Amino acid sequence: MGNIMKAAVGLMLASVIFAIPARTVRAETSVLTFAVLSDIHVQSWDKRSIRKFGAALDDVRKAAPQTEALVLNGDLGNGDPDDYQMLNRILDRHPHPAEMYYTIGNHEFYKAWHDRFRRPAMETFPNGESERQSVSRFLRQSGEAKVYYKRVLKGYTFLFLGTEQYRQTDPANKEDAFLSKEQLQWLSEQLEEADKSGKPIFVFLHQPLPGTVSGSDVPGNGKGVVQAEELRARLSAYPRVILFTGHTHFEWSLPQTVVRDKFAMVNCSSVGDPRQGTDEPYPPEQGRSEGVVVEAYPDRVLIKGRAFHDGRWLQAYALPFD
Repeated sequence: MGNIMKAAVGLMLASVIFAIPARTVRAETSVLTFAVLSDIHVQSWDKRSIRKFGAALDDVRKAAPQTEALVLNGDLGNGDPDDYQMLNRILDRHPHPAEMYYTIGNHEFYKAWHDRFRRPAMETFPNGESERQSVSRFLRQSGEAKVYYKRVLKGYTFLFLGTEQYRQTDPANKEDAFLSKEQLQWLSEQLEEADKSGKPIFVFLHQPLPGTVSGSDVPGNGKGVVQAEELRARLSAYPRVILFTGHTHFEWSLPQTVVRDKFAMVNCSSVGDPRQGTDEPYPPEQGRSEGVVVEAYPDRVLIKGRAFHDGRWLQAYALPFD
């Protein structure tokens, strides 16, 4: 195939998504399988969040025992040391893949909204809490030196991005991800290197780009990323990129859950609180909880929604790659 034809095929594939009803997905052996759980919101005092996260881990193990890695894509809790302790207690009690990766979410900074008794104290923000303290607790959990880092699993590159600021530095940041020039430059270098493999590149960030996946245009979710234009430009140069985000909580069944525009983007719903398209929560007694299982094959990536609350596969999306 000539270079021009290859380029044309590449451009075509960069916009193709096949939606597959859950009942028609065939059982096949993937090259790599991993799960993405976003917005688990585990808090030490919240029995519902504790139960949901444990149930999600159990369901992944039962439904996709071949899963080799688990990504917790931000909003692990509310940034309190007790929340991290509870998170680790749940992980100790429920078998899960040995490979564990984390991204930082806006809620990892929420200790700043509470007093020392964990009571809401918005009027005295940041209540003695610095961004450095919030980030340090997250890094102790992730075991990483920075909020952005790289891993390679079975030849596939995983790139993890994360906000480096919150409202203490600049109130205009709001709940959006702030990516430094250093992080963006690092991303460009890693993308260039990863693209040489010819494999899909998996990128993770808690907040979505605006105007992309479901919920990314809801006013309460803000811009999503302060440096949205810069990030989009860098990712757009690599059609093999798949960007996994959370933050919106919008449930898996909604339109725009998976979109492809020069690169692919996936909204990962929420383990703790999936929301309707109106941004309204479901009644707590329904116990809804969702996540994503990803299967990589030589010619495609299959992205499968999973309802943890009733052990059911949801619609899948196939992304072909040349």
